Amino acid sequence: MQFDQLKRRDFITLLGGGAVAWAIATSGPAAAQQPAKLPRVGILTPASTDATRLFQAFRKGIRDLGYVEGQTIVLDFRFARGNFDALPGLAAELVRTAVDVIVTDTTSGTVAAFGATRTIPIVMAATGGDPVALGLATSIARPGGNVRQCDRYAAPLV
Repeated sequence: MQFDQLKRRDFITLLGGGAVAWAIATSGPAAAQQPAKLPRVGILTPASTDATRLFQAFRKGIRDLGYVEGQTIVLDFRFARGNFDALPGLAAELVRTAVDVIVTDTTSGTVAAFGATRTIPIVMAATGGDPVALGLATSIARPGGNVRQCDRYAAPLV
C-alpha cells in the first residue's frame, strides 16, 4: 500500500501517539507514581539507521504530541542492518532493557518481537502482513494478546 506524504504523516502521528499512549496506559498505576521513569519505546527494524523518512516522521509525530526525545520519552532503536536473522536477538535485547512498548516496521520484526515477549505491547506498523494469519492476533477487531496493528484503516490500539 502506498501512502502519499500527508497520509504517511497522519499514520506516523497515530502510530507514535498510539504507541506512547498504550505504553503508558498498560504500564500500571505504579508508573504514574514514579515521574522520574520516562516511557521507553523500543523500535525494532531491519534498517541500518534511523535517518529515514519513516523515522523522521515518527519523531515529528511524537513531538507534535508534546513528547521531547530524551526528556519526556526515550526511543531505543535496534537495527538489524539488513540481516533479518538478527531480529530475534535484537527483540530479546529490547525485552531485557524493559521497554514499555515495541514498535516494528516490518512483519519480520513483529514476528521476532512476538517471539521474545507476550507481555510487552507490540505496535505493528502497516507492513502488509496479516496479524491474524501470522498467529499474532485472534482478529483485527479484537486482537487479544500484546500485538496491535496500527494503520490508517485499522482502528489503532483498540
